[in-house]
Amino acid sequence: MLDAKPDADATATQGEALLEVNNIEVIYNHVILVLKGVSLSVPKGGITALLGGNGAGKSTTLKSISNLLRSERGEVTKGSILYRGQRIQDLTPADLVEKGVIQVMEGRHCFEHLTVEENLLTGAYTRRDGGRATKDDLEMVYEYFPRLKERRASQAGYTSGGEQQMCAIGRALMSRPETILLDEPSMGLAPQLVEQIFGIVKRLNEEQGVTFLLAEQNTNVALRFAHHGYILESGRIVMEGPAAELRENPDVKEFYLGMSEEGRKSFRDVRSYRRRKRWLS
Repeated sequence: MLDAKPDADATATQGEALLEVNNIEVIYNHVILVLKGVSLSVPKGGITALLGGNGAGKSTTLKSISNLLRSERGEVTKGSILYRGQRIQDLTPADLVEKGVIQVMEGRHCFEHLTVEENLLTGAYTRRDGGRATKDDLEMVYEYFPRLKERRASQAGYTSGGEQQMCAIGRALMSRPETILLDEPSMGLAPQLVEQIFGIVKRLNEEQGVTFLLAEQNTNVALRFAHHGYILESGRIVMEGPAAELRENPDVKEFYLGMSEEGRKSFRDVRSYRRRKRWLS
């Protein structure tokens, strides 16, 4: 596997907007307002990070794009979501997969009773380009995730968390996506595995041209691999910019990276309410 170089090209020039989220609001159960005027742009061929703490609205934003909200009694009540300039809010998740947009859910969600390879092949279910192309793409997935090739005959439910995350991303790749919405890829994984997963995301972006919008709590890692970032706080975008600039921003350092001018601080020592008040004012 190639060595990841997380800081290389981290300030890559942003291309045309592939995905545009314009001032959306999301309500659950007709009552609970979760997203409040969220807007973001995902350029073609880039890695865009959506950052924030637990409950900030990251997963809801991704589900708004992939149209998985309805299964959770949620709906977009204001704003618009465009992909390649076309409104996609009325499409089904299956329609979006055919357009090249697929979400990798938080928590992996593999089919536990199927083998790793059977899980991967389910990602090619909607394709109509023949068995040879599917086989070639399966080998491509194994090239990026050699551990999956070793475990191809194992039941997915008996594999490790890292292997299941690789399987979930590999299954998404089997649909030949143009854009992957990746939700919390580091959750529950050891730091070494997190670096490996993000390194593979970077390779897929650079070598296969896959565009990524990833929701992540691990701000430190995400901003090293992403080109651009947005920070969500209580359902609102409170800051955005090139990843390299966000890494050096004093508020981001103190609140999300646990760093201040006095050195490293624990999250307990960070006066988060003052940051929130200033950002949301």
